[in-house]
Amino acid sequence: MIKKVSILLTLLLITSFKCNAQNWDINTLNKINEWEIHGASKVISNTTPIITIGLPSAMGIYALIEKDKPLLKKAIYIGTSVIEAVGISYVTKEIVDRERPFLKYPDKITPYGASGIKSSSFPSSHTAAAFSLATSLSITYPKWYVIAPSAIWATSVGIARMNQGVHYPSDVITGAVIGVGCGFLNIYANRWLNKVLFDE
Repeated sequence: MIKKVSILLTLLLITSFKCNAQNWDINTLNKINEWEIHGASKVISNTTPIITIGLPSAMGIYALIEKDKPLLKKAIYIGTSVIEAVGISYVTKEIVDRERPFLKYPDKITPYGASGIKSSSFPSSHTAAAFSLATSLSITYPKWYVIAPSAIWATSVGIARMNQGVHYPSDVITGAVIGVGCGFLNIYANRWLNKVLFDE
């Protein structure tokens, strides 16, 4: 009897927590979606692929032209961190298949400049890419003038995606965790990659 009651209470707690978490998610998003920064959000959101692809690519091209092996290693580390974060995000999207908030709650959430998006919401691949770039860049160049702008930009991307109504806060938080995690874990992956590419 005690075991059955314990199981019932546990299930009720889990259900209650899930409901509260969902309420927090949509209520927080609703507030952020109402902020009058939609033009800036669109611009910031659109910078994500440009910066996350462009920066490591530019570093790599310059390193090849100048035959700068240390810089090339850094470019590969930063670029592969972004690739890993985006890859993990897209695989997770396919598995979870969470509906976009503006589609699920059309009465509460307005899509700004992103109404045509039909892919899964969870997690935010823009945020994952931004945080993986910011983390790997900050690890590569651990100076305040690199870390601070990188962190501010990555955070702005997450906020922009919510302000546009295309992601829940939990999507953005998970994307950030994936991005930061890939930035750190890729340190070890790149040790193996350096052996393959540079025989070191």
